[in-house]
Amino acid sequence: MTTWGFHCSHEQIAPRQLLADVQSAERAGFQMAMCSDHIEPWSHRQGHSGFAWSWLGAALATTDLRMGVVNAPGQRYHPAIIAHATATLAQMFPGRFWLAAGSGENMNEHITGEAWPDKETRQRRLEECVDIIRRLHSGERVSHEGLVTVDRARVWDTPEEPMPIIAPAVSVETARRSATWADGMITINQPHAKLAEMIDAYREAGGRGPLALQVHLSWAPTRDRAETLAMEQWRTNTFAPPKCWDLDTADAFDEESRDVTLDDVAGAVRISEQPAHHVEWLLEYANMGFDEIYLHHVGQNHDGYLDVFASEVLPQLKNEGESA
Repeated sequence: MTTWGFHCSHEQIAPRQLLADVQSAERAGFQMAMCSDHIEPWSHRQGHSGFAWSWLGAALATTDLRMGVVNAPGQRYHPAIIAHATATLAQMFPGRFWLAAGSGENMNEHITGEAWPDKETRQRRLEECVDIIRRLHSGERVSHEGLVTVDRARVWDTPEEPMPIIAPAVSVETARRSATWADGMITINQPHAKLAEMIDAYREAGGRGPLALQVHLSWAPTRDRAETLAMEQWRTNTFAPPKCWDLDTADAFDEESRDVTLDDVAGAVRISEQPAHHVEWLLEYANMGFDEIYLHHVGQNHDGYLDVFASEVLPQLKNEGESA
């Protein structure tokens, strides 16, 4: 049965408000939550980017939700630091925390001043980092020389049970490659045929664990307002790889998105003022085999959205799941 989560968008909402939002999401009936670890928003119109690790401790302590974070170890963060941070959260909140370890985006990683590697190098660096994190979580003292260097690191407070490390993937190739190391896979809403191909590639390569999906959506009381929200907030998020990986600042994303149309945005965001449309779309994803689906409303104000989805969307999603 599919479970339904709330995406906490640090790039769009100030940390204090986002903490209140995830607490409201739990009361609205969401069963879990996730966020991404950014230092830069995708656009000046989004205008925020709180530190995910500080926020996660507060969010886990003030809700009962299971939570995860998308993070890129290897450049902005040394893998021993990510092992330390994740071990502490997993030890404090057993069974409630997961990490999605990705190869990164230049907009976040360029701040170190290091050169931005090509995708293959980033992927190999990621795989080294995942191995290092798991070894540190087991209590091992780790030394390593490769694309990253570790000198006799040890994490002293380790998780009581293994913490899932899942793979974020947006391509069939990454889904297939991730199957060799991941405890699950998460992707974003894309055409159904592409998603089905990714699922098959991951499973056929031996991929284990749950399949998760983040769905970008825009709801408002009117169609015009829902479209306006999507255009204002998410038109910088319509670019296919490698452009979305390689642009380096919010300014660059804003400049690149000058000519993005509503049709372009509608290819990335499910837009409707009708709750029934969102129910239909979300159930289609659930029927594809996704175990966990995280809803990301691209607006910056969640009050009306949470009220409507609590009464008209989530109950139907859960009822359909129970009767399936």
